[in-house]
Amino acid sequence: MATCDGKGRAVVVLPKWFEALNRDFRYQLTPIGRSAPGLFVAAPIKGGRFVIGGGAAGLKVSWQVTGVRNDAWAKANRLVVENEKVGPDHGRYLHPEVHGPNAKGKGLPSLRQAEIAKELERAKAVSARRRGKRRTK
Repeated sequence: MATCDGKGRAVVVLPKWFEALNRDFRYQLTPIGRSAPGLFVAAPIKGGRFVIGGGAAGLKVSWQVTGVRNDAWAKANRLVVENEKVGPDHGRYLHPEVHGPNAKGKGLPSLRQAEIAKELERAKAVSARRRGKRRTK
């Protein structure tokens, strides 16, 4: 939470590690208690802080900053958020048991699950080999 000063601005100080471990920042600002249609990011993250502008004196602002992780481990192990399922896999669940009783019978065939598990293990092995090569350079 940040509070705007007499000029309608607030400086948000981030943890020391935040800027070093992240990139491609995204900001979300929410005024608390009253509308603030002119609220904006007046200065992007630099030197471990960013500036909120366009508020009124005393306005409390809830803020959230997200970014893409930029540390070595995250670069070597990017998450795949979603894989497009095609053909007979489309519309089926990898883990139907967590989707409730209506998902029963809508899981991927177990043979396909085994194939997916093997693909994931291969991807992890490739990633581990790449990390090993980077360490030896």
